[in-house]
Amino acid sequence: MNDRLPHEKGFHISWDQIHRDSRALAWRLDGNGPEEGGTWKAVVAITRGGMAPAMIVARELDIRTVDTISVKSYDHKSQSLAEVLKSPDAAIMGDGTGILVIDDLVDSGKTLQLVRDLFPKAHFATVYAKPEGRPDVDTFITEVSQDTWIFFPWDMALQYVQPYRGND
Repeated sequence: MNDRLPHEKGFHISWDQIHRDSRALAWRLDGNGPEEGGTWKAVVAITRGGMAPAMIVARELDIRTVDTISVKSYDHKSQSLAEVLKSPDAAIMGDGTGILVIDDLVDSGKTLQLVRDLFPKAHFATVYAKPEGRPDVDTFITEVSQDTWIFFPWDMALQYVQPYRGND
């Protein structure tokens, strides 16, 4: 009997890995902003998954203005219609010019499409990307297959895991 979740594949991300991959995202974005010297005006995290990567990117790129946009597009593990629950400061955002919008993952692209409709000139960056959502992100670090479920460290606890075969 298989006790796996109903997802075909699982990709487990540790805190160390999300930190390394978020720093790699910052390195990729460094010097590519539209402001003088290639800088960015602000970082906007898509909550909740984008908060840790956005914090790391903001630190690495010395961006002091950080805000959030709260978008709900999942009910536990099933996708639902994306809706904005909290918007970032309109005075900061404008049409999005000079703004880095950061999320942990682009899956179907529905969340990024909704936010891009609001801020069409923002730069959208994610740490991980799936093929369906890839056209909706400007910069990402790692692509995973569409049928992979990513387990982020904020969704897990340390515990013993039974081996696939055997008892030890």
